[in-house]
Amino acid sequence: MCFTPVRSPESNGVCEAFVKTLKRDYVRVNPCPDALTVLGQLPAWFTDYNTLHPHSGLQMRSPREFIAHQ
Repeated sequence: MCFTPVRSPESNGVCEAFVKTLKRDYVRVNPCPDALTVLGQLPAWFTDYNTLHPHSGLQMRSPREFIAHQ
């Protein structure tokens, strides 16, 4: 596991990229009539993001696939 220092520009960029991906690939393509609906869907979205969703920075593998191949 790798950690970046608190308040570093790199960690801010990583967080911003994650939020952008979450909004683009999950929020905008699912019905989200209210905040409670979104909160209820977050666990499934996080599971999908970590186990199935391809990441270009990980050679088009999910984080779990990338770790398994190391």
